[in-house]
Amino acid sequence: LIAWYAWLQSDRLSKNTWCWQALLLCNKLRRFMKKLVLWTLTGISLVLMAASTALTQDSENIPSSLMTFFVTSEPIGDGGNLGGLEGADAHCQALAAAVGANDKTWHAYLSTQTRPGQPAVNARDRIGTGPWYHSKAKIIDYLGRQLNRPIIQSQMHGDTLVEAQRGSNMSKEFALTEKGELVNGIGDPLPNRHDMLTGSQTDGRAFTDDADHTCNNWTSNDEGSAQVGHSDRIGNGNTSWNSSHATNGCGQEDLVSWGGVGLFYCFAVN
Repeated sequence: LIAWYAWLQSDRLSKNTWCWQALLLCNKLRRFMKKLVLWTLTGISLVLMAASTALTQDSENIPSSLMTFFVTSEPIGDGGNLGGLEGADAHCQALAAAVGANDKTWHAYLSTQTRPGQPAVNARDRIGTGPWYHSKAKIIDYLGRQLNRPIIQSQMHGDTLVEAQRGSNMSKEFALTEKGELVNGIGDPLPNRHDMLTGSQTDGRAFTDDADHTCNNWTSNDEGSAQVGHSDRIGNGNTSWNSSHATNGCGQEDLVSWGGVGLFYCFAVN
């Protein structure tokens, strides 16, 4: 201890200088670290604000850039005569184009039945492979949380027991128009518009019996019948979105009398 004290006294000036320099360095480092933390927090805040702003702007854009599915906001207006599959597809394409979504190819979810020289067409086979998002869809928020579950092809028609048990997430809240609007259904103010033309069985395939389920393959506005689903999945004793019941005719008034106006589903195939 005596030796150490003698050493400290012998070189006190240089040691004081060294200690002072060390204290200055520590003070500078402390100030730098404070600035670094401040810069880091500011950067994180700016990133979160930018992400939040982008999501807010996207949520205000209707349709969302993700939209690959919608319900027609307006019918063709000629009952079950849609101009065949071609006319129905053209209606989907025109409605999509009107809201700036013409960069995709749109098909109507409609089946047709076997006719002389015409094989049946299954609705499920003409809509691509998905996944499908509605017109207000967002994938994730700024915290990375998934906001919308899309319709997935493997779960759409319940082809297996597991898929049937889980079911698709087609619902009133999902079945929005290309304008982001809900379709009036059971319990909403009249008119009820939940009947969706499909001409399909629950598995998305065409009927194989002799009865007309497609208004003569979507060319009749008089005789015949159309199979419809319910966009709100309510009514008629079942919850089928694509095959709830048949109409009692193919005229526009026949469709209205059953709770519809001739709307149908549109899917992006690419």
